[in-house]
Amino acid sequence: MSTVPSSAPQPPSAKQVPFERTHHGDTVIDPYAWLADPKDPETIAYLEAENAYVSAVTAGLSDLRTAIFGEIKARTKETDLSVPVRKGGWWRYARTVEGQQYAIHCRRRVLDGEITPPLPEDGKPLDGEEVLLDGNELAANAGYFSLGALSVSPDERLLAYSTDFAGDERYTLRIRDLTSGQVLPDEMPGTFYGCAWSLDGTALFYITVDDAWRPYRVWRHMVGTPASADVVVFEEADERFWVGIGASRDERYILVHSASRLTGEWWLLDAAAPEGSFDVVAPRRQGLEYSVEVAGDKLLILHNDGGAENFELATAPLPGAGDSRTWTPLIPHRADTRLLGVDAFATCTVVYFRRDGLTGLRVLAADGAERNITFPEPVYTVAPGANPEFTQTTFRLSYNSMVTPGTVYDCELATGALTMLKQQPVLPSPSGAAFSSHDYEQYREWAVAPDGTRVPISLVCRKGTPRDGSAPFLLYGYGSYEHSIDPGFSIPRLSLLDRGFGYAIAHIRGGGELGRPWYQHGKLLEKKNTFTDFVACAEHLVSAGWTSASRLVARGGSAGGLLMGAAANLAPSAVAGIVAQVPFVDALNTILDPSLPLTVIEWEEWGDPLHDPAVYEYMKSYSPYENVSPASYPAIFAITSLNDTRVRYHEPAKWIARLRAAGRGGPFLLKTEMEAGHGGRSGRYDAWQEEALVLAWIIATATMPG
Repeated sequence: MSTVPSSAPQPPSAKQVPFERTHHGDTVIDPYAWLADPKDPETIAYLEAENAYVSAVTAGLSDLRTAIFGEIKARTKETDLSVPVRKGGWWRYARTVEGQQYAIHCRRRVLDGEITPPLPEDGKPLDGEEVLLDGNELAANAGYFSLGALSVSPDERLLAYSTDFAGDERYTLRIRDLTSGQVLPDEMPGTFYGCAWSLDGTALFYITVDDAWRPYRVWRHMVGTPASADVVVFEEADERFWVGIGASRDERYILVHSASRLTGEWWLLDAAAPEGSFDVVAPRRQGLEYSVEVAGDKLLILHNDGGAENFELATAPLPGAGDSRTWTPLIPHRADTRLLGVDAFATCTVVYFRRDGLTGLRVLAADGAERNITFPEPVYTVAPGANPEFTQTTFRLSYNSMVTPGTVYDCELATGALTMLKQQPVLPSPSGAAFSSHDYEQYREWAVAPDGTRVPISLVCRKGTPRDGSAPFLLYGYGSYEHSIDPGFSIPRLSLLDRGFGYAIAHIRGGGELGRPWYQHGKLLEKKNTFTDFVACAEHLVSAGWTSASRLVARGGSAGGLLMGAAANLAPSAVAGIVAQVPFVDALNTILDPSLPLTVIEWEEWGDPLHDPAVYEYMKSYSPYENVSPASYPAIFAITSLNDTRVRYHEPAKWIARLRAAGRGGPFLLKTEMEAGHGGRSGRYDAWQEEALVLAWIIATATMPG
């Protein structure tokens, strides 16, 4: 199927420069390897030519794109305010202003007797507001802007924040005096996400990366001193591991987490002694994953030791016990329940879990009583919200479903009573049509994979959508890293549903929807299960009468983009079109090169093809770029970013070039954001414009006659 009119210009043709790759006795000629050099003027010229081609091909979608953008904008409350979160004597929140791209981060003192968060209906500033950081002022006229850290010191005097203006996820860390409003001379370039304060606010801990852009060093900066005087307090030498930093809920400890895909280790530092030494909770042991939560005078440890593949919860003394066999079990392992996280408070503990493909929350009282926080919808997502105080008596949580907009609740920990604080506003469409969740319905269905495994699908559509194969559909998938794509609400998606589309999520193996085994059976030498599961979900939607292959479009990004490419090779006639965003489609070449960002870290997810010939052969058999054939492919729209450090731009560029040269069908489109990173365009209006283009392309592809 083609969405290109006969009069459309011809696509760019990438030159072919033979580049030889030899591993394990196998020699491969890669004609498009030259595209990996972003400093080559020919590379930039080629990407710009591809962008011009996309503009020409999609010019006929201009009116539809404009309409969809108008729908997203009209339905969104542009001037709005998040539910304030209490921390000490302050409410903290973010707000947006109509016409401005970025959030404004604020605080306001808690008034005497004030218990319920203040929430003006018009989304305007609260009386007595103090602006911590205005993203619009910082971004100015930059083509890209992102915050990597935003942390107020425990004494509320200082704000640490970091900014990225390129999209490469390398941030410059600065400190603002909240009394004077002045930015201090302290400046730490090249930092990674996050930071943590000492208890007295005199020291700030942050992370930097190595040459492969792996976060591996923790530094201590003393406020008021130059960055050149900063001291490395932790360094991770193992290239499989990456480092994160944070603080305990009660702010008594600085926490350093070092982890690979299979193994974890935590270190604690007394936040009142920033120049002290870190204590390890439990020394790393291959295959032992654990996380820690400071709970008063003890630790809560979520771990997978002793065969607890779905994890169990235990307690240990501070600062930890090196031998997990000395930990005291609190919640034993269950084969049907994946424990995801734990939040400790003075009077109780809240456990975050997954069961039967849905998330859940359970309150454990100090006296041993247990209470699940329940919701009536058959398909939904619930998760912990911001809960910064150890002594708080309510628990903030978020809830949404495919028909219910995002909703913020406070749960009374003593009784379990829920108080709805706010639900995401959905304003009328440009035509004046009001949104009602009752106009839509959601379903949970099950496809059957070739090996007999039942694969869940979450589905939403307008009521009355026919089941005769005539409805256009969008099927989304990811399926890697145990990352679950949970059913949730989306304002942009309404522009599809209200045009008769259905939307489905394929909860395929490699994700975490059905627990740790679901993930394990979709990685390494079982990765192909991810792809066959997705094709089975597409085929189920057709056989169940929801849609037909000629009206079905698939979408995925990053590792989900690998899924898109593999599924296109596996079953090119299963869908009419594919949207692949920042797609990991040159997987084998990337994982073979340990000098590239994050490659060694990824070996425990995909395998090590550099040293293991069996892994090399297996990855070569599914890597999308390696397996383009003369088959008739569906229309494909690939979107990437020049400064993406996670999935580099050349992967989709090479893939599209090879599809044009070796495949049939299409058309094959490549759009490169020249000022963006892995997440695409940063400003909300820019992101809406981009999404409007993608949705317009999906609509045109799924509804084209023939």
